[in-house]
Amino acid sequence: MELIRAIVLGVVQGLTEFLPISSSAHLRIVPELFGWPDPGAAFTAVIQLGTMAAVLLYFWSDLWNIARTWLRSLRDPSLRGELEARMGWYLIIATVPIVIFGVLFKDQVETGARDLRLVGTMLIVFGVILYVADRAGRKDRELEQLNSTDGVSIGLAQSLALIPGVSRSGATITAGLFRGFTREAAARFSFLLSVPAVVLSGVYELKDAGSGSYGVGATVVATVLAFVVGYAAIAWFLRFLVNHTVLVFVVYRVALGILVLTLVAAGSIKANTPALGDYLGTLKR
Repeated sequence: MELIRAIVLGVVQGLTEFLPISSSAHLRIVPELFGWPDPGAAFTAVIQLGTMAAVLLYFWSDLWNIARTWLRSLRDPSLRGELEARMGWYLIIATVPIVIFGVLFKDQVETGARDLRLVGTMLIVFGVILYVADRAGRKDRELEQLNSTDGVSIGLAQSLALIPGVSRSGATITAGLFRGFTREAAARFSFLLSVPAVVLSGVYELKDAGSGSYGVGATVVATVLAFVVGYAAIAWFLRFLVNHTVLVFVVYRVALGILVLTLVAAGSIKANTPALGDYLGTLKR
C-alpha cells in the first residue's frame, strides 16, 4: 500500500510542481482525501528533487551558460553586461528571501502552515491574484530586460510559497506578470529560479528522508516518478502559455479551494494533522 501511495504522490508532484496550482497543497490534500497519512514537509521537499532534476535536464543548456558566464564575469568585467552573467546574479538575489524566511519560519512551515483551512484559502486568494496579474500585466517584456528590481520582487514572491496553497511557480509567475513580462518569460524565469531554492530545501531535508510516514524506498519511487512526469509538464506548460491565458488554472485553484474548505467545514476531512494539533496546543499554553 505504501508503494501505491508513493506512486500516486510522485505523479501528483510531477504534475503540479510547475503548474501554478501548488504541489505542496496537493501533497497535503490528496492523502487527506484518501485517508492516507500526511507525507510531511520532509517527504515533500525530498521528492521535489525529482522535479528539480527535470528542470536541470530541460534547461541544461541555459543553466550551464548562466553558470559558466557568471563565474567568468567574476574575473572579466567585460562579461558582466551579458544576460547570462546578469541572470546568475538575479537568480542568487531572488533566492535569498526564501532561504531567510525558510530558516526563520521552519517550524511553522512544517506544522501550522499545513492546516487545510489555510491551504484552501491560499488556493483561492492567490488564484484570484494570479488572474488579476494576467489581466493587468503589460506582457511586453522578455528575459533580456530582466533587472535587479525584478529579481528582488520575484524572489520575495517566491518566499510566499513556503505556505502550502500559494504555489511557488504561481507566486513567481504572478510577480513576473505584474512586472510586465510575457507569460512564457515569467514561466521560464520561474523554472530557472526553482533550481537553487528547491535543491537547497531538498538537500537539507534529505537527513529526514524515510523518517515519516513513507520509507526510503517509497520516497525514491515517488522522486523518480516526479522527475519523469515533471519533465513532461514543463514542456507542455511552456507550449501552452504561448497561446493561452492562465484562466484554467485560476478556475481550478478556486474550485479546489472551495471544495477543501467545504469538506473541512462538513467534517468530511480533518483540517489538522496530529502533529499540527500538538503544535497549536503548545501555542495556547
